[in-house]
Amino acid sequence: MADVRPFRAVRYREPLDPVVAPPWDVLSEEDVARYRARSRHNVVHLTRPGEDYQGAAALLDRWLAEGVLVEDPEPAMYLHQTEVEGRGTRLDLIAVLRMVPYEDRVVLPHERTQPGAKQDRLALLRATRTCLEPLWFLADGLRPLLEHAPGGEEVVFEHEGRRHRLRRIPAGQWTEAVHAALADSALLIADGHHRYETTLAVSRELGGPVDAASRFTLALVTDVADPGLVVLPTHRLLRSGIAVTGGVPQPSLEATLAALRGQVAAGVYRSGQFQVLPLEGEVAAVELHRQVIDNILGRRDPEQHLAYTRDPEEAVRWVDSGQGVAAFFLEAPDMARVLEIAKRGDFLPPKSTYFHPKPPSGMMFHRLEVGRKL
Repeated sequence: MADVRPFRAVRYREPLDPVVAPPWDVLSEEDVARYRARSRHNVVHLTRPGEDYQGAAALLDRWLAEGVLVEDPEPAMYLHQTEVEGRGTRLDLIAVLRMVPYEDRVVLPHERTQPGAKQDRLALLRATRTCLEPLWFLADGLRPLLEHAPGGEEVVFEHEGRRHRLRRIPAGQWTEAVHAALADSALLIADGHHRYETTLAVSRELGGPVDAASRFTLALVTDVADPGLVVLPTHRLLRSGIAVTGGVPQPSLEATLAALRGQVAAGVYRSGQFQVLPLEGEVAAVELHRQVIDNILGRRDPEQHLAYTRDPEEAVRWVDSGQGVAAFFLEAPDMARVLEIAKRGDFLPPKSTYFHPKPPSGMMFHRLEVGRKL
């Protein structure tokens, strides 16, 4: 099923600490300015160029010509290790993945995308013809293989107060074992639904032989059961609509959040009062929308009437300040259950998952070259 392979990565020749940055879509404009000031080679100069897409492409070409970026002479996979507070070390595989349509059931989405959100990334990818950030995927049973990865060249760097290790593992017996193991798997998109669809579209535009580099995208793959994989809940603010009733009263926000643990339920805050609303079904986020929000809004577009935050106290402040009529609190979804839902071809509502910590951008790049075989 999944075709995961070693590749000749394009990498920075200098230390990574000043040049990596968080993924493009979690950066505010203030963050972008801060990372731009950190180094004239910081990856945000490429990933967040405003609307100057051709300028980003020219800058990438200049960095390659000047030796700021260099290409690996031989194909390899990479082991990425991240220290996660209270959870040990998360292990990720970085390789390239053959792009196929969702209908093939090899790459599984769990959220629907919006056309407008893809236009910026599509324009940047068409200009640079380079995967500047890895797409993040989840797989079953990968961690044991990663734990037994052979030694190799290793780069250590600090990012956002966290230590990272990046180990290069040349193509060989171990990479063949990884390829074979994932060939029996379907991969769930964790982060990058919009970018997967835009990269697939550009790949089709470029064409090339079946094994051309243009047919593959840069991929970071984590075991769905990795103890260092943290999924954070995203809470909802309903901007308008009728009040929600029928829940079990709770004395505080803390009690409300505690009551959600292990339950298919949502917390609700309105008019200064907290309650827990029991839901029927498998995943609270799905059932909250299906049983409550969709019924309140009717045919109105939910995205025009909802706001999102990972901070439950912020959601309470929004309601108290009159920015909305109610806040809904959710527990983080169980990823094994999300994988089951995706395998059935079903979807979660937007912003149902938020994975943490995000892999930094700038560790390596993949050129969508038509004339080069992997």
